[in-house]
Amino acid sequence: MHWWPEPTAGEIVWCHFPDNIHPKPKARPGLIIFVKEDDDGMIFVSVAYGTSKKTDRLYSGEFRIAKSEHPAAYVSAGLSYDTKFDLRNTLELPFNEAYFSIPPHAPHGQNPKLGTLHPSMVRIAAAAFSVTSK
Repeated sequence: MHWWPEPTAGEIVWCHFPDNIHPKPKARPGLIIFVKEDDDGMIFVSVAYGTSKKTDRLYSGEFRIAKSEHPAAYVSAGLSYDTKFDLRNTLELPFNEAYFSIPPHAPHGQNPKLGTLHPSMVRIAAAAFSVTSK
């Protein structure tokens, strides 16, 4: 099993977010919330689900990166479509090839990174995150 180099919280990665139906579901953007290393030196990440579906509707715990609203953030994120991230829908996953893969066009080389959460989005993401603990 190939393990990827340690990412940083705030990176947007190409994730095969488990769906309990398909062995390796369609890859989608995921936002890394937290990174940790276990006793064996293996990297695990908490990743928030991203989707380009129904981005016009935001629910509690969600935020959107849209090209027309936040052009710099959209470019920084490396997205191909307006995308919303659901901070209520996060999983802790091993940072390996079972759950993460190299995105199309590999903008950051041979690793799962699409881009990074732009500083202008931090407050928006934090507001969405704040409702997840209530």
